Amino acid sequence: MSNAAEAVRQLPVQLDRDRFLRQLLRELAGTLQEVVGLEQASGFVSVVGQKIGDSLNDEYRSRLQVRALTREQVIQVLVDLKRRIQGDFYVIEESDEKIVLGNHACPFGDMVRGRQALCMMTSNVFGVITAENLGYARVVIEEAIAQGHAGCRVVVYLKPPPDEGAPAGQEYFKG
Repeated sequence: MSNAAEAVRQLPVQLDRDRFLRQLLRELAGTLQEVVGLEQASGFVSVVGQKIGDSLNDEYRSRLQVRALTREQVIQVLVDLKRRIQGDFYVIEESDEKIVLGNHACPFGDMVRGRQALCMMTSNVFGVITAENLGYARVVIEEAIAQGHAGCRVVVYLKPPPDEGAPAGQEYFKG
């Protein structure tokens, strides 16, 4: 190896595949937000999240050897899938009406700050898995690291709202 090649190899450049892919997603989300706006960018990310949610739902069902997940399994799957991608989600509250999750660490790391469109990945994956197994989900992201909060607070409602006064969120139905 040449001296120049060795010198470059030894540089303390913080670059690996994970960091590169997170930076790629950050820049892609940022460009979408700037070019088409936050709402449209969120829509594009939603399409990707839908596909990933379907795939993960199939994978967990297959591995658990069930046709549908129970509410307890849905909760554990939501926490587990985020753990596997270096999120730090945990259950705050659960009932027949809703599942409330908190999070200390975004899988996108610091790259998520200012890229609220990326939160649609969480919304769609959580919404798809919940709705496909329990029949319905409405996901409300009340707080997000992407918005500058210290952590995330995500509420997954398990029943349609009885009136128009319900908090805004993305609705998901069994396909």
